[in-house]
Amino acid sequence: MKNIILAFAFTFSIMGLYAQEGLKLGIHAGLPIDDFNDQISIMAGLDLGYMWALGETVDLGISTGLIYGFKESFQSDVIVSGLTDVQFVPLAASVRIWPSNSFSFGIEGGYGLGLNKGNDGGIYYRPIIGYLIGPLTEINLSYTGIQLENRTWNTVSLGFLHTFEF
Repeated sequence: MKNIILAFAFTFSIMGLYAQEGLKLGIHAGLPIDDFNDQISIMAGLDLGYMWALGETVDLGISTGLIYGFKESFQSDVIVSGLTDVQFVPLAASVRIWPSNSFSFGIEGGYGLGLNKGNDGGIYYRPIIGYLIGPLTEINLSYTGIQLENRTWNTVSLGFLHTFEF
């Protein structure tokens, strides 16, 4: 079942490659907080999405990608074993509001599919603040939350995003 959902998500994201505007491709990296702080040392992610302009100040879109949490190898002076990497594929809708020409804020919301063993995923949300450093390139600060069955994945990350217009 999980493979079928992943195949659907990949196909859904590729369909946007043939559209005429707003393909977003980015990377981000950050640190875990709260529940996964002792299990994960650092996280990295890839972002893929497509945004449609609803006017001059609001964009609406879809997004997916990969969130990868690298397992902690050391805690204090003790080598830790038995921990695993944690991976998610978010499937989300997104909205961005542009109060000025170079500053935006928004949110992505949907479901984060868990890829590693024992990870069923959960409700995904990611508030984002972005600043344009070029006409099609931004840096952003985001918080990622995925509500799992008995824990919550929380990270704070810094990212780089480029828009491809067709």
